[in-house]
Formats: sequence, C-alpha cells, structure tokens
Amino acid sequence: MEGFKVLIGVDEALRMLKESVSFTPEIIEVKVRDALGLPVAEDVVAPTDVPPFDRSAVDGYAVRALDTLGATLLNPIRLEIVGEAEAGSDPSKLPRVGEGQAAVIYTGAPLPPGADAVVMAEDTERIGNYVNIKRQVTPFANVSRKGEDFTRGEVVIRRGWKVQPWHIGAMASLSITKVKVYRSIRVAVLSTGSEVVELEDPRAGSPGTIINSTKPMLISMLESDGFEALDLGTVPDDVEIIEERVRQGIKEADAVITTGGTSIGAHDLVPEAVSRLGKVLFNGVRMRPGKPTGAGVINGKPVFMLSGFPVASLAGYMAFVKPTLRHMTGTPEEPLPVVRGKITRRIANVAGVRTYLRARAYVNERGELMVEPLAITASGVLRTLTDANALLIMNEDIEGYDTGDEVEVVLLSPILQS
Repeated sequence: MEGFKVLIGVDEALRMLKESVSFTPEIIEVKVRDALGLPVAEDVVAPTDVPPFDRSAVDGYAVRALDTLGATLLNPIRLEIVGEAEAGSDPSKLPRVGEGQAAVIYTGAPLPPGADAVVMAEDTERIGNYVNIKRQVTPFANVSRKGEDFTRGEVVIRRGWKVQPWHIGAMASLSITKVKVYRSIRVAVLSTGSEVVELEDPRAGSPGTIINSTKPMLISMLESDGFEALDLGTVPDDVEIIEERVRQGIKEADAVITTGGTSIGAHDLVPEAVSRLGKVLFNGVRMRPGKPTGAGVINGKPVFMLSGFPVASLAGYMAFVKPTLRHMTGTPEEPLPVVRGKITRRIANVAGVRTYLRARAYVNERGELMVEPLAITASGVLRTLTDANALLIMNEDIEGYDTGDEVEVVLLSPILQS
C-alpha cells in the first residue's frame, strides 16, 4: 500500500463511507421489555385512547360543575351523595349524578355519568348522606380526560427512535406487548500490533509490551451506543493473519473496526489486508488526532481502520464509526449535548485540519461556564480522556481561539464545579 499521498477531509470521507456501504437492516419483533435501546422499525401508533375514559385525578366528589356555582368556604352548597366510584370500577355500572347530587370518587376512578368535574376532598365536608361543597369548580376540573395521554391513531414512537424506558411505559399503557425494531448492528473489533497484549495475557507488563486499552474502550463505546460488539482479539503484525481475522469479522458481523497498523510504515499492514478483501476508500484524513484513520468496504460492509492510540481512536469513532452505523439503520443522527463556555487560554489550529481537543468544562466561582483545553497532542495519552469531560471540535476554517473567547464543546460527562 502507498502512503498518505492525499489526505481527505472529514466530511468528504464520511460522505464516501455512507455512499459505499450497502446494508439492509434486519427487522425483528421483540417483546416490549426487550426493546430498550433498539430503534423502532416503524411508527408505533396508539391502538386506543389513554386513558380510555374520563377519570378522576384526585380523591373527592364527582359533581356537575354547574351545581357548584357560587360555592365558598362561608357559603357552601349542599349536595346529596348518590354512590361511590372506585378505581377499577366498570363505568357502565356507576350511579348517574343528577342535579343537586354528587358521588364519592377516588383517584383513577371513572367519572360517573352525568358528572363533569371533581371537587377535591379538602374542599368539602361530609354530613351523613350529604356533602357541603366549599369551592366552585369549572367543567372537567380535576379530571384526566379520555385520550389525554394518547389519542387512538396518534404516533407514540417514531420510526428510528431508540426505545427509552418511558417508551416502554407508554407502550404498556397502550397494551402493546410486542414491537418491531431493527436488530442491533454487530461490529467486530480487532487490534493489531506485535507489541500489543491483552490485559489477561501472561506477557502483560513484560518489557516491550503494551497493554491493549483501545479495544476495550471501543467495545464499551459501541455497547453504550446500542450496538453489539464482537471481540476478534489482538493479532501480530502479519498481513496474512490480519487478512484472515478481518475476513472472519466480515463473515460474522455487519461492520469491522481495526485498531493500529494504519500509519505509513513497514508494520502498518491493515490497509494492505483490507485491499486484498475489498476496497480501501481512504487512508489518511485531515484531522488531529487521527490523521492515519482510514476506511474500506468489503462486500458492502464498512471496515473502519482506526489508530491504535486511544484518543485518536475516540476521534475516529465519533467522526466516522457512530454516524456510519446510524446511517446503516436509517435512523436519524442523535444531537450531541453541546454547551457554550469561555476558553481559559489561547489555542491555535492547523489550517485545513479538523481538531478534536480534549477539554475540561467547569463552572467557576462567578457561575461562569469555563472551558480549559487539555493536551492538543499526545493522541495516546489516556490521562487527557480521564481528566476531560468535554470535547472541543475545531473545524477546518477555524484558526484558533483567544483567551476568553466563547466556544462550543460537546459534553462527554457532567459539568464540574471549580
């Protein structure tokens, strides 16, 4: 393989990836409780009204609002109690509330026929079979109307939305037991490098070895984003072995991520292995960290060739892996959690390069949101990730920022207090 003769821009590289991938997401039907985190494959429509009837939102008395006109603490209106409505009652078997009448009612109970409002218990006084109403109410006061939550035929969850815990609650309220979702995309992750060993490897810690921290980080990111990860292990710098392991990944998964072996050098063999199996789309991007990032396509499936350095691989994941995988399922991009703050020191950018800068976002003693840039180099330094809670993305047309400039950052974790 030849070196980085031409570096491609981030946006152009992502466009090429999306256009080159051929993937039809598999639709499966699962129980609602098993759908958490999966994107729905079609609009989920309410089959009925929720609630299915007008019901009381409080404990009190079901009345005709007109009968409470003028009621006050000093001038209560007396109504005759004609029955009782409990939660779970059959609406057709409840007593009718006529003029001058009321019915005891409990939270969640259907509104009896004839009644159009509920007076809270604390605004009443019961005297035998009568109740004194001490507050005037308007029609449908303290009543949850039929269809107030969901109306029959209304779209409850739109196609492509990931199922959240509250969606499961909504579907349960609608008596929906199963839902069609897209199967989780399966991504195989392979690390390369003769010097790289797994944490459990007996050689870990031996002179000349590097414990693999990038692969477990990427697998965790995939799983936290709702994808299924397949660990292909770590292989030495041998193009034949790399080729065989990538072939296995393509067979068993929908996409492959490799780490390491992408730079210009005798032992950077991943692009060569990928080219034997398919097509390398690009090998080198105008970004930092992550310049050696590349990608290819094998049988319509994407192969993301990321740096072996943790910070650079994180940048590659955010720039290419996650948006491409979302594209494959046809689901919309999830907006990033962005906040604005003042930068604490001057930083410069390289012309024409997109920079992913780790940063620390915090609130100072004056209540201002501040952004402290961390190391702009050292793509393998994990410490800058553990210290960072934000990412400052400087686009290609940004020359830099001066101290005190307002910048936008993507939050990776909660904002800190100074």
